[in-house]
Amino acid sequence: MRRRDFVTFLGGAAVLSLPARAQQPPKMWRIGYLGFGSASNWTSEIEALRSGLRNLGYIEGKNITIEYRWAEQVDQTFDLATQLVQMNVDVIFAPASTQVEPARRATNTIPIVFAQHADPVGLGDAVSLSRPGGNITGMSMLLTELSVKELEILRETFPNAARIGVLWNPTTPSHPTAVKAIVAASETLKVQIVLAPAGTVAEIQEAFATISREQVSGVLVLSSPLYNTHAELLVEYQMKHRLPEIFANRGNVNAGGLMSYGADLDDLYRRAAAYIDKIFKGAKPADLPVEQASKYVMVINLKTAKALGVTIPPTVLARADEIIE
Repeated sequence: MRRRDFVTFLGGAAVLSLPARAQQPPKMWRIGYLGFGSASNWTSEIEALRSGLRNLGYIEGKNITIEYRWAEQVDQTFDLATQLVQMNVDVIFAPASTQVEPARRATNTIPIVFAQHADPVGLGDAVSLSRPGGNITGMSMLLTELSVKELEILRETFPNAARIGVLWNPTTPSHPTAVKAIVAASETLKVQIVLAPAGTVAEIQEAFATISREQVSGVLVLSSPLYNTHAELLVEYQMKHRLPEIFANRGNVNAGGLMSYGADLDDLYRRAAAYIDKIFKGAKPADLPVEQASKYVMVINLKTAKALGVTIPPTVLARADEIIE
């Protein structure tokens, strides 16, 4: 073969190889979503996460797939986390401390990203906010400080209240610390706290019966996946016992709760997508600082207030970001 023909042959072969190389499919990343309750109760937050991922170039079915696992009870979360580990997903998305704890027990190598962790340092899921140090990182809502603020709002709404009930979940890792902070703050606010623990649906009914007997003026419901999932049930007991409730999540108010003050969960889930993106690009969770919520929303349901015969003080109404008529 002459030299000119040989060079032409090589050039043609190189051109032919380019399309084959360009057609190689992109890597399909796998995200394990460890949820609690029913997916239908978290549609807004799930879409916020998916939207955040899409904005970063991740399209389901093209370069990412999300494996969802939903626990109906807390004791199921570890087995579901183990399933995700056995599937060898690239990252586990465990939104709150309720899911982070079993995920941490299931793996210390697969990255875990959270979106609304109440107290990552206090619960040992991060060495510090600036440098988590392990395989876990994400967004924090700082439940302890948030719960005290909710107590202050409820106290301002009912200035003559002698007692306020607190519904808390013993199976939610961050709640004991939040309860201590609430009890301490109650002394300054000069109001008695009636604690009512409930870690199951059946116990929620018992808790409200206990609170009702104590003749409280209102109920502070600490943020928990269980309480978010059963928003309608909590509203049912609110109306049955005539006990106005304040929540951390606006979803509970949309369902009929009186008011809420808390972090914008859609914003937290959307921002959590950035952690997943950085991990896919090679970053280590240990080096990704935990970020705190920056958007807080106060929602008041005036329709519920009217049904309960409650008058919201003008000073409280003026601070609302959203009012449901």
